[in-house]
Amino acid sequence: MDQLDLVIIGTGGAAMAAGIHARAQGKNVVLIERGVVGGTCLNVGCVPSKTLLAASGQREHALHNPFPGVPTSAGRADLQSLVGQKDDLIEQMRAAKYLDVADAHGFDIRRGEHRFADPQTLLVDGEPLPAAAYIVATGSEPTTPGLPGLGDTDWLTSTTAMELQELPESLIVIGGGYVGMEQAQLFAGLGTRVTLIGCLAPHAEPELAEVLREAFDRVGITVAEQRAVQVATEAGAVSVTTDDRQTVTAQRLLIATGRKARTDGLDLAAAGIEVDERGFIAVDARQQTNNPKVWAAGDVSGAPQYVYVAAETGRAAAVNALGGKREIDYTGLPAVIFTRPQLASAGLTEAEALAAGHTCDCRVLGGEDIPRALTNQDTLGALKIVIDADTGKVLGVHAALDGAGDVMLAATYAIKAGMTVDDIADTWAPYLTMSEALRIAAGLFRTDKPTSCCA
Repeated sequence: MDQLDLVIIGTGGAAMAAGIHARAQGKNVVLIERGVVGGTCLNVGCVPSKTLLAASGQREHALHNPFPGVPTSAGRADLQSLVGQKDDLIEQMRAAKYLDVADAHGFDIRRGEHRFADPQTLLVDGEPLPAAAYIVATGSEPTTPGLPGLGDTDWLTSTTAMELQELPESLIVIGGGYVGMEQAQLFAGLGTRVTLIGCLAPHAEPELAEVLREAFDRVGITVAEQRAVQVATEAGAVSVTTDDRQTVTAQRLLIATGRKARTDGLDLAAAGIEVDERGFIAVDARQQTNNPKVWAAGDVSGAPQYVYVAAETGRAAAVNALGGKREIDYTGLPAVIFTRPQLASAGLTEAEALAAGHTCDCRVLGGEDIPRALTNQDTLGALKIVIDADTGKVLGVHAALDGAGDVMLAATYAIKAGMTVDDIADTWAPYLTMSEALRIAAGLFRTDKPTSCCA
């Protein structure tokens, strides 16, 4: 068999971006997949969760309608129908955004089991697949915490929870990070009684975490910001005991305590590939492993777990594996958690800015001062701007708002461009949009007196 220019293990965002770049350079490239084409985002992450969250949100909005003049109703959700609709969308997107794209760019996706035989050789179904370079882009999967009693419990992950055909009457979610918060609101909006155990939004600005606490309380989600220490199953129910000796009981249990690199079966040791202290493949700034023939990209490389980051690291890995030079610039990186309201950020938090040596100044704009929120009849929310006090440059923007994720595009541009808070305050913003909150918040650095709607 002739040697390929590049072999990529995986078919998610990182792998597809790498394959597209390689073909654009006229290189011979093959993607290897032992499971379902599409990676984490398409199959078990972004697409299914946001689809079901959108459905859940429709029902929740009907239940908590702020306009009494418009009658709404919310009956019992048909989870089987919603899951079927979600699965149909995944199938459509797999064809349109992965299989058809591979065909259009002219690279093959081969099915087969894969592992390294030695530092130079990848085996696919037991046969060597020679290549000048390899990229590992196998993604991540849910972690399993070492909780006593968990092994005797039929517990759910975010993956298996989104495959359920019947809605549980009650659910305990362990984990207050982005997966736990989204899954808690997903099921609560559909009618499940939910208790979340763990620190809510642990990496968010404290002012915004408080907004999420109020939002969860509004829709009846009980939040116990404690640590789960034991799980038990009895009489068809599961109970979780926390470190302050509180016990919570529900029909089902969902574990959302983080994700780990998916490297099982790869035999990284045979290739001499090192992993970091968290189990992710260790890479340098160019996505190269300690094996000079192997690069890694996306979640498996320990990069921030967003599909757009996966794609950029995949592109960088391909550039470098083919002899080029590319490093990722994470300045102003945006992130969105699709809770209600959305929790979103771009750039540094106040704590991160201080740790980096900046002299910080911050302002927080409440939802009651955002005209769009007032017209929506829902002022729960806030936006925070973090700046360098010496230069006025914007270091970070953080928001818990309806549509906060859309605000972050402008925030990312501002941070990347080195704009000052005065630049933002003096830039046009369309009235009665949520993005206008960015300009209004920038104006708070000039005065703490109230302003008129458009002043």
